[in-house]
Amino acid sequence: MKRSITVTGTASATAVPDLVTLTLGVETRRDTAAKAYDDAGKAAGAVAASLREAGVTDVDLQTSGLNLRADLVWVEGQGQKVTAYVASTTLQVGIRSHADAPAAIAAAVAAGGDDIRINGIDQGFADATAVTAQAQEAAWLDALARAQQYASLASARLGQVKSIAQEPVHGAPIPMGGMVRASFSAESLPVQAGESSVTASVTVEWELL
Repeated sequence: MKRSITVTGTASATAVPDLVTLTLGVETRRDTAAKAYDDAGKAAGAVAASLREAGVTDVDLQTSGLNLRADLVWVEGQGQKVTAYVASTTLQVGIRSHADAPAAIAAAVAAGGDDIRINGIDQGFADATAVTAQAQEAAWLDALARAQQYASLASARLGQVKSIAQEPVHGAPIPMGGMVRASFSAESLPVQAGESSVTASVTVEWELL
C-alpha cells in the first residue's frame, strides 16, 4: 500500500466591495389592525419608490418579512388588553455603487419618516468570481507548501495528486482592520468601502514517493 499525505490549505483574498446591501424596516403602530397594515403598505411603497428614483432597480429590491401583531398589556382584574396593532415589513436593498449609497439611504429615510427603521448595512460583491478564484489559487498554494514541508520532514517527495476536495467558500464583507466602516450623521450616511474578503479551503491528497 502506497504512502500518502493529506493536507488542507486555506487562504483569503481581498478586494474593494462593489455592492452595498441595506436592510430597511417599516413599522407602524395604529389603533386598528387594518389601519396599521394599510399605513405600513403605504410607507413601504413610498420607501421603495424613493429608492427607485435614487437609481435602485427592481431586481435589487426584495421584501423579506411581513408581520402584523397586537400589542398587549396585562391589566389587573381585566386580563390582557390590546393597546395597539403593529404592522411591520422588511426590505432588502442592493445598491451597486458606494457613491450612490448616501443619497439612496437619505431618500429612503425621508420617504419613510418616523415609520422607517435601518436594521443594518453590509458590503460585498455583486460578482465574487474573480476574488474567489484568487482565494482558491492561494489556498491550493498553501496546501502544496504544507505538503512539501511534511514530505521533506518524512524524507519523501510528493507524487501524483490522488484527490481534491473543495470546502465551501466563505465570503465576509469585513473591511481590513475591523467591522464595516459606516458612519452616521444628521445630514447623510457616508459609506466607506474598505476591503471585503473571501476565504477558500481545499483538501488535497498526494502520493508520497
